[in-house]
Amino acid sequence: MTTTADPDVRPDPPEPSADGSLAEFGYRQELHRSLGRYASFAAGFSFISVLTTVFQFFAFGYAFGGPVFFWAWPAVLIGQLLVAACFAELAAQYPISGAIYQWSSRLSNLTFGWFAGWIMVIGQIVVVAAAALALQVVLPAIWSGFQLVGDDPAPTSASGAANAAIWGVVLLALTTFVNVIDNRAMSLINRIGVTAEIIGAILIVVLLLTHSERTPGITFHTGTALESGLFGALLVGSFTAAYVMIGFDSAGEMSEETRNPRRTAPRTILTALASAGLLGGLIILAGLLAAPSLTDGRLGVEGLSYVLTSSLGDGVGRALLADVVVAIAVATLAIQTSACRMLFSMARDGQLPFSARLAKVNPRTGMPSAPALVVGVLAAALLLLNFASPEAFLAIGTTCIVMLYLAYAMVTGPLLVRRLKGTFTTTGTDETGKPLFSLGRWGIPVNILALLYGLLMTVNLAWPRAAVYDPAGGHWYFQWFTVLFLAGTVGGGVVYRLVRARRRNPAVAAPGAH
Repeated sequence: MTTTADPDVRPDPPEPSADGSLAEFGYRQELHRSLGRYASFAAGFSFISVLTTVFQFFAFGYAFGGPVFFWAWPAVLIGQLLVAACFAELAAQYPISGAIYQWSSRLSNLTFGWFAGWIMVIGQIVVVAAAALALQVVLPAIWSGFQLVGDDPAPTSASGAANAAIWGVVLLALTTFVNVIDNRAMSLINRIGVTAEIIGAILIVVLLLTHSERTPGITFHTGTALESGLFGALLVGSFTAAYVMIGFDSAGEMSEETRNPRRTAPRTILTALASAGLLGGLIILAGLLAAPSLTDGRLGVEGLSYVLTSSLGDGVGRALLADVVVAIAVATLAIQTSACRMLFSMARDGQLPFSARLAKVNPRTGMPSAPALVVGVLAAALLLLNFASPEAFLAIGTTCIVMLYLAYAMVTGPLLVRRLKGTFTTTGTDETGKPLFSLGRWGIPVNILALLYGLLMTVNLAWPRAAVYDPAGGHWYFQWFTVLFLAGTVGGGVVYRLVRARRRNPAVAAPGAH
């Protein structure tokens, strides 16, 4: 009697390799392994991109939470560090592109992992679109000539939303080009951009703190908080922090292009999140302290762009805003690259339509070109929603956060099950001969807290609050946009899997066939 292995199960290799080889996982080395430690760090930091996301969502957090929304920041940072610690273990164990898909499918089964990858890559495409929209927050503040449509630059106005879509498409065309030309060029642009962003962020913090108008005690004031009170204000205010502190897993996404990935990726995942979390929190605090006024209504509409130009003067303020533009461009590039690697990884396993084309790597550039074009075109198509209604700006941003949080939970969940069964171990050594990164006896409690945090934040972000998603009223589809988009994503995935299964096994399509 013979037995066959379940094709839906992906067993671990007998012994983890310490040389970073992909052969143990059944893959050939096609992507160019040229990234060092700083480039790996830059991949995670640029996806998080504190200047992009804090400038994009500061006004939203303040409008709904008042100064007290600052305290949602450390709470989210702690929660995400718990998740990142789990991911660091997995990056050491499975140094493969398409991290979320690969990790989830190897911890559970291929079907569950496929849905984790599917949700993640759709979420990443939405994040690319949302990041590109961030240009609208800063470009008109630098020069009014950047407002090509109408005269109201507010992202939530009709003209501001349309202008954001135009500049977003321009940026996506540039990032798609860079994601096609060469692996080394992409890495160089990313490293230069991250360095400029870190320097700019530090300068912003220092300069704003020297222009403080009040003390840190102001962060205990609710100001214009929601009618639901302090707790409700913090829940909605957490959107800003939740949107900023995602994408730290990008260092894992780039594992196949990183030298010594088992040692490098776990550390850069944690350092990228920790450093971005610290800088972002200081920027928010400094912005609250230096704002000319907390009550004139401008801080909840214009956000940090208003603080910089008002407190530091037009010259210095606009120079720093130009640095924010660089950060937005590099963030969009990094997010698109991460989404490309997810598509490539799933296609390499034959798990997507047109897999053969999506999995093809240009041997000269070391880049999978087709995924870059797919991500760029789909993200640009999403930007058309901004022409339909200004509320799309927030709907797009929040949707992508929920998608990524859910995908993260689809990794920490199976990981916890494996831990409780005693079947998850971090044995072996990295490329330098040292033990792999491990949480040791802290693994189970950290994993439990990481999963609970992720599930609670997913519900919080997806909750269809009319005051948040449809403030003008009359647009129920925007109030429920996140839930509907997520349901559509899962439903589309189910349909694709069923059609794919029937094509592979025609007997399934004919009930009663033998």
